[in-house]
Amino acid sequence: MPSGRRGRVAAGTTVLDAARRLGVDLDSVCGGRGICGRCQVEVAEGAHAKHGISSSATHLASAGAVERAYADDRGLTRGRRLGCTAAVTGDVVIDVPPESQVYRQVVRKDADAHPIEVDPVVRLYLVDVEPPDLASPTSDLTRLRQALAGEWGLTDLACDAGVAGSLQPTLREGSWRVTVAVHDGDTITALWPGFHDAAYGIAFDVGSTTVAGHLCDLHTGAVLASAGAMNPQIRFGEDLMSRVSYVMLHPGSEKELTRAVRGCLAKLTAELAAAGGVERTDVLEVTVVGNPVMHHLLLGLDPRELGGAPFALAVDESVRLRARELGLPVHPGARAYVLPCIAGHVGADTAGVILSEGPHLLDEVNLIVDVGTNAEIVLGNRERLLAASSPTGPAFEGAQISCGQRAAPGAIERVRIDPETLEPRVRVIGCDAWSDEPGFAGTTVTGVCGSGIVEAVAEMLLAGILTTDGTIDGALAARSTRIAPDGRTFSYVLWTGEHELAITQNDVRQIQLAKAALHAGCRLLMDRYGLERAERIRLAGAFGSQLDPVHVLVLGLVPDCDPSGVTAAGNAAGTGARIALLDRGARAEIERVVRTVEKVETAVEPRFQEHFVQAMAIPHETDPYARLGAAVTMPPRRSARASGGAAPARRRMRGERKA
Repeated sequence: MPSGRRGRVAAGTTVLDAARRLGVDLDSVCGGRGICGRCQVEVAEGAHAKHGISSSATHLASAGAVERAYADDRGLTRGRRLGCTAAVTGDVVIDVPPESQVYRQVVRKDADAHPIEVDPVVRLYLVDVEPPDLASPTSDLTRLRQALAGEWGLTDLACDAGVAGSLQPTLREGSWRVTVAVHDGDTITALWPGFHDAAYGIAFDVGSTTVAGHLCDLHTGAVLASAGAMNPQIRFGEDLMSRVSYVMLHPGSEKELTRAVRGCLAKLTAELAAAGGVERTDVLEVTVVGNPVMHHLLLGLDPRELGGAPFALAVDESVRLRARELGLPVHPGARAYVLPCIAGHVGADTAGVILSEGPHLLDEVNLIVDVGTNAEIVLGNRERLLAASSPTGPAFEGAQISCGQRAAPGAIERVRIDPETLEPRVRVIGCDAWSDEPGFAGTTVTGVCGSGIVEAVAEMLLAGILTTDGTIDGALAARSTRIAPDGRTFSYVLWTGEHELAITQNDVRQIQLAKAALHAGCRLLMDRYGLERAERIRLAGAFGSQLDPVHVLVLGLVPDCDPSGVTAAGNAAGTGARIALLDRGARAEIERVVRTVEKVETAVEPRFQEHFVQAMAIPHETDPYARLGAAVTMPPRRSARASGGAAPARRRMRGERKA
């Protein structure tokens, strides 16, 4: 983990050798001599229902002389092992920490430029407090309150117990001049001697696959640092429902998932403070968005009710609590604000998208799609808003794809296929040149990420390699060796370098299933709204923002639209979290708006299956996509049987092997 690669190895194989055989990027500079220490790994202990494995640290051989010498000389964190010397003796799940990865995950959730009114919920006030006097026997806290009322007009203030405990030494250290942090105009939450003007906040976007944080200056609204990490809950399941299933199968395990995500946020907090050059104790406010399952697990709520109809939330309103209750290493008086959920599987991340995109403020009807493992969809304008979620699964993140990987250096992210020769050219993360350009030589290609898979399948259709029903046309094998037999079906060989990468028939099917679910969700909202065509489509999310509008439409990911009307919204959920962090008025706004949103539950809608089946075709079975066709030359519609190609085989998904 976190790559998810699985395999069997002979007893006595080192973790480093096993990783290399499985194509996992475990670092090693010394060639496995136990010198560099870059191959450090951890054992994820316990029963892993997803893998069918009971993993234990005892399933690695005891540390030998080389490993003990390294630990004595340079130190080895408790629980860490050197992958080059630790031999596998039983079933085991291995965590490869980011610092041991050759290519660290590229979490594309940077802070987007977005105009935000800066009116933070916490403000700093400098006051001069009257020293104590025998003639006026009032407490230091009373005189502090009097100073705040006299100088700033702040009255009836509550005071955190932690502030009261440090009040007297702080007043005397500052010679009765102190800086006071007041939260929401009613509570004293922090105190410093003398003048102190540092106040920061962090906006978190907790996704199923990635977690991102943005450190902001509460005075200026400037983003000082951004950081991202893989969600460590992936080890319990790649998508939301598999994690809910894990909790169902292991009662009480929600605490383990809660610890995992809180630990991730704590680590990001430390990284952000270090990157921004600020003290963690100057972080006074935190906001969080996330889908309902992430929302519940972060708050320590049991998510099992979200695993089946009627998908009842434990709480849907906004949540206010101390940041320390979430295990965040910030100021003891810092507060956390979790945006409200809407219903069922439409959560606080969708509320963030609405806050960022503001469809409730517009006359024009907008279709907003946050593409991810669990896609959120919003449709409407100032008169009416509808929302739904659609379970697209992890295929768009590179999972369940034979050559798939998450977005990291070396992953193919762009694809073009010549319709005459069927030869591809690609671009990979970490290199700006295309594969047929001089600057590409020497670039390592390791796999295909989500945007690359979308473009590959769309380009295969445009080049005539795919039929409308998604079948790879085996008859083209006579024209090009790129079309290769693969059992009862065919594959398209996308890359022939050191590691051959091919798009298989099953890969195409996985993308069809994912895109059909998303398309059906969009179509359901449009039916409910009474909208035949969408004029403006916004693609949100770390993944959605990387997609090319033409390829999105060619694939049929969303309903037909003029390509110019399909635009990227950036990380809208994360932007919504920043808005809520920096503008106190936005919190009341979103709390009001989400109560007006009409929720459409795709799981129980009769027409979902009908739309889903029609959307399995590329781009669609019945919609001719005329507006796309006006901008792009589309190939003739044809089925596998009409083309003489092999009919798609109905294949059982391969069982997960032990690792």
